[in-house]
Amino acid sequence: MNCSRCWITIGALMGGFAVSMGAFAAHGLDAYFTKKYAGHEPKMIAGLQVPVSYKHIQDVKTAATYQMYHALALIAVGLVAKIRPSRAVQAAGWLFSIGIVLFSGGLYLYAITGEKLWGIIPPPIGGTLFIIGWVSLAIAACPCGQAGQPGTDSGEKEEKQTQR
Repeated sequence: MNCSRCWITIGALMGGFAVSMGAFAAHGLDAYFTKKYAGHEPKMIAGLQVPVSYKHIQDVKTAATYQMYHALALIAVGLVAKIRPSRAVQAAGWLFSIGIVLFSGGLYLYAITGEKLWGIIPPPIGGTLFIIGWVSLAIAACPCGQAGQPGTDSGEKEEKQTQR
């Protein structure tokens, strides 16, 4: 089933949610994290000791950033699905969607709850799905092996020659 508009819609919604989470991190979580993580030992990040609250704000921002990148990727999936529908493009959409839930969702939950399990298991799995999704999107968009297919350069040339 070719659902190009579905992927564009999901991408747009995920993009809006990413903006909301980024704004929430910038304006709403600072006081919450400062209170929640008061008294915790500082974390080492890039050789600097930082408060745990700062580290978790950065985790939420990372989650929102990756969510936005992959929301845009979902919009690209929808556009590619429209001109070159395939199993690979559908796989890319699912991989990006599940990757967002696991990677960004895991980081959001880890930062907000402090439960290390949320930061240890879901984000690496989600990140792996992102990588596989990008490979799937590349396969779907690649003109290799697409000769004679509608929407490809060689297919359009063949069509024009047939019309003559």
